Amino acid sequence: MDTAELLVRLGGVHSLGFAAFHLAFWKLFDWKRDLARNSTANRAIMQILNLRLVYVFLGMGALALAFGRELPATPLGRALLGFMALFWVGRMLEQFVFLRIHDCRVHLLSALFALGAALHAAPLALAWDAP
Repeated sequence: MDTAELLVRLGGVHSLGFAAFHLAFWKLFDWKRDLARNSTANRAIMQILNLRLVYVFLGMGALALAFGRELPATPLGRALLGFMALFWVGRMLEQFVFLRIHDCRVHLLSALFALGAALHAAPLALAWDAP
């Protein structure tokens, strides 16, 4: 296994970890009680968006683990890696715009978003230099 494949597979584990984290939102954030204060539409939208993120993370995790060698070696794979790298960069920037809380857990999440960007972007850099 070369470095690019290893990084892609680690990115897959990262995605699966975020899928599990998002599945825990109902309990972690007491959504049954907390979301009850929102309108029916907003309550539904929050939960639907969260479940769609779980779907994306599970899909990307599965693809990275199943096709770790192919993703950095094909145009479609590189496009997907670039898409996910930009996803994580955007998510990290949104953290600073919308969640301006000075808390070590928020900073840890920001670091994990940066890690996601790096795990998806680094194989692209390695593939760029490959013959």
